[in-house]
Amino acid sequence: MMQHYVNPEPFDPYAIDKITPAQERIYQAKPLQLMIWRFRRHKLAMISLVFLAFAYATTLVTEMLAPYGLTTRNIDHILAPPQGIHLFHEGRFVGPFTYGFDYRLDMDNLIRVYTPNRDRVQPLRFFCRGDSYRFWGMIEGSFHFVCPPEGGTLFLLGTDRLGRDILSRILYGARISLTVGLIGISISLFLGLLLGGIAGYYGGKVDSLIQRIIEMLRSFPELPLWMTLSAALPVDWSPVVIYFGITVILGLLDWTGLARAVRSKLLALREEDFCTAAELMGAKPSRVIRRHLLPNFLSHIIASATLSIPGMILGETALSFLGLGLRAPITSWGVLLAEAQNINAVVLYPWLLFPVVPVILVVLAFNFLGDGLRDAADPYN
Repeated sequence: MMQHYVNPEPFDPYAIDKITPAQERIYQAKPLQLMIWRFRRHKLAMISLVFLAFAYATTLVTEMLAPYGLTTRNIDHILAPPQGIHLFHEGRFVGPFTYGFDYRLDMDNLIRVYTPNRDRVQPLRFFCRGDSYRFWGMIEGSFHFVCPPEGGTLFLLGTDRLGRDILSRILYGARISLTVGLIGISISLFLGLLLGGIAGYYGGKVDSLIQRIIEMLRSFPELPLWMTLSAALPVDWSPVVIYFGITVILGLLDWTGLARAVRSKLLALREEDFCTAAELMGAKPSRVIRRHLLPNFLSHIIASATLSIPGMILGETALSFLGLGLRAPITSWGVLLAEAQNINAVVLYPWLLFPVVPVILVVLAFNFLGDGLRDAADPYN
C-alpha cells in the first residue's frame, strides 16, 4: 500500500507565489495613489506642472517682480533694443550690470539707433525701492525685487513705441491671460457637467434636446463666432467688465466637448450594478450622479479641463490681437501682440514679438500636463 506524506506545517497560500514588499505596496495601493505614481513617471508632465505652478505663482507678486510700473514711460528710450546683463567688465568682476545706451536718429532710414556704451557701467539694484504701484489695486507700495540702476535703464526685452518696458508688461499681462483660462474653464466645467450629466442619466427626449443644442453650437466656425460675440460688447463698458465678458463668452462656447464626454461616460456607468443598487435604496438622481457616477471618471474630467485651458488662452489672445477682445488699459499677452500687427515694425523692432513666447510656452505646458493626466487617469491600463 502506497504511503502518503503529510506535511505537519500550517498551510501557507502565499508560499508558491511570494511577492516582494514593493509589489505588495503596489497591489494594495488605492487608485488615487496609483494615478500619482503613474503621473510622476511622465517627465514632460512633471516639468510642465512645475513650470505652470511657477507661472501662476508669479501672478501673485507681479508688481514686485516687474522692474518698471505697468504704465511707466521712458521717453528717452522709445523702441530701445533688449539690454544684456553682464558680470565682468574688462576682466574684472563687477556683479550684475548693464551698459548704458548712446542714442542717435538715423535720418536716412528714419529709425532710432541705440549703441551700447562700454564706458557706462550701470550696476543693478536688488530688493529696492522703485516705481510706485497699488498691490492688487489696493495697497500702495514701491518695493521691487530688481530695480534699474540709479540713473540707468534695465530693458531685458526692449521697449515699445511709447517707451514702456516689455518685460514688465508681459509680467502684468500674465495675470490677465492666465486667469482667463481658469475662469473660463470654471464656467465650461459647470455647464458641461450639468448638461452632460442630465443628458447621460435621463436620456430620451432630454438627451436629444441637449444634443441638438450641442450640434448647433459646434456647427458654427469657432473664431468667427467668438469675434461676433466679442464685437457685440458695448465699447463704453469698463475694462474690468469687458474682461469678465470675454471670460463668460469663452466659457459659454467651450462646454460642448466636455458635455459629450460626460454624457458618454454616464450612459455606460448608469447600467452598472452599483448605480442600480443606489437607485433601489432610494437615492435621488442628483445624488446618484454626484456621489456615484461623477467620481468614477473625475480623473478624465480633470484631464479634459486641463486640455481646454490653452484653447481659451489662445482664444483671448486671438481676440485681443484682432482688437475685439480686451482693450487698453487692460494688459494681456494678446493686447501686447496687437502692437506687432505692423510688419514694418516687426522687421525693424523684432523684440515686439516677445509676448508670443510665454503664450507658446504656457500652451505647450498645458498640453503636456493634459497628456500626463490623461495617461494617469486609468492606472490599471
